[in-house]
Amino acid sequence: MMAGGRSLEKIAATCIITLCLACLHVTSLKSQLFTRVGGLRYTTEPPISYKTLYFDQKIDHFGFLQDGTFKQRYLLADKHWHQPDGPVLFYTGNEGDITWFCNNTGFMWEIAGQLGAMLVFAEHRYYGESLPFGQESYSDSKHLNYLTSEQALADFAVLIENLKSTVPGAQNSPVIAIGGSYGGMLSAWFRMKYPNVVVGALAASAPIWQFPDMVPCGDFYKIVTQDFAKSGNNCDRNIRRSWKAINNVSSSASGLQWLSEEFSLCSPLKNKNDAVTFKSWLQETWVNLAMVDYPYEANFLQPLPRWPIQVVCKYLGFDSTVSDHQLLHGVAQAAKVYYNYTGSSPCLNTSQTATSNLGALGWFFQACTEMVMPMCTDGVQDMFEPEQWNFQAFSDECNSIFGVRPRADWAGTVYGGKKIGSHSNIIFSNGGLDPWSAGGVTSNITQSLVSILIPDGAHHLDLRYSNNLDPPSVRAARALELKYFQKWIRQAQKSTGTGSTISKKRKNSP
Repeated sequence: MMAGGRSLEKIAATCIITLCLACLHVTSLKSQLFTRVGGLRYTTEPPISYKTLYFDQKIDHFGFLQDGTFKQRYLLADKHWHQPDGPVLFYTGNEGDITWFCNNTGFMWEIAGQLGAMLVFAEHRYYGESLPFGQESYSDSKHLNYLTSEQALADFAVLIENLKSTVPGAQNSPVIAIGGSYGGMLSAWFRMKYPNVVVGALAASAPIWQFPDMVPCGDFYKIVTQDFAKSGNNCDRNIRRSWKAINNVSSSASGLQWLSEEFSLCSPLKNKNDAVTFKSWLQETWVNLAMVDYPYEANFLQPLPRWPIQVVCKYLGFDSTVSDHQLLHGVAQAAKVYYNYTGSSPCLNTSQTATSNLGALGWFFQACTEMVMPMCTDGVQDMFEPEQWNFQAFSDECNSIFGVRPRADWAGTVYGGKKIGSHSNIIFSNGGLDPWSAGGVTSNITQSLVSILIPDGAHHLDLRYSNNLDPPSVRAARALELKYFQKWIRQAQKSTGTGSTISKKRKNSP
């Protein structure tokens, strides 16, 4: 229960909840805790039906001393599946409860009928109900030791092999991996590491290059700033100015009280540390808005209007002569678009910027081990306070909390970094509005490692249910993704000699 003489769960949870700069030191870690994970919430889209199943997975796929097992949860829908040997669309679960992703990945549900596909949504170990050591899974770093992307990919591979050997008619079914955000990274890596298991992959909004020395650390926040700059006159400039205004106003007790009342905070600001936490909370708010800047009303991280940044920027169109208090009044109104669009929140909670249904502590550990994603700000090319990337401070903080140190270059070593041209059949889709595109693949690498750009798209918009307000770019992206799926399925069925049987059965189906 202890890490570095401190309660791991208590201290890590405090860092996650408060986003305290004094606790985290570096922009990267606090950003990953909320914006990176992007939890998916239940949607009001058409009702879906699936079976909830469990599979006995090895706790450790790569060693032989730990021979324990755990129950991995997965969801299966076979209403549209054409037997035998119809395709399987396999969702590589993210850092959260798999039912959230299942309920929100409408693209898979909408194309299942066209492809005659079975849908499988596999939960990532250590998240949701898939806990290797039950309630002890997060008790200390020894129990967390098996929380790695490599172990998760092995889980997926073993699960698929089991399904093929136990589900009648699935032995020769081609499997396509699909995922978004971290799940998209996993789907790409799954195809790279297990090409014998999956015939292709769709990696949506997958920042597989957001690692040391692969992309500039400041690009993420530049994209956030660009989203605000083009959504309203002076919008980004006034957010940039707001940090100094907060410093000025929060320098007195009366100023702290005014800020607390103006922003309708649930917990009043009482000191300088509270003001630092407050600024960090605001920063995460702007980042989250960039991720979920969808063209229609959505309930993703929070209930929001269509094109929410445009709505936010209506309150931030001041000229340079505005006073600190007037500016911060506008910032408060803007923040309430994100936190209280429905008008049902009596106060704003600075301990939370996104849905509480996230596996934040698990991702925190992953960020402190192999998912080292450098981020920085300069206050010039972005609208945030300057903060350099400091790997040593990052490593020290991880060590103080978990008793482990991150391996900065491991992701590049194990997954190939930018040298992935020998792989095949992976689609990398990225939205032009999504800050995570900074670490994504945004141009074709080969004829079968392809990039699909969605200029008007935020975070994995293409995986969401279709909507009448979808921009043409995302409609075209989904259509192209479907064509690649059909191509991969044909190729796989041709190689196994099952294609003619599937086609004949689909023609005869109602």
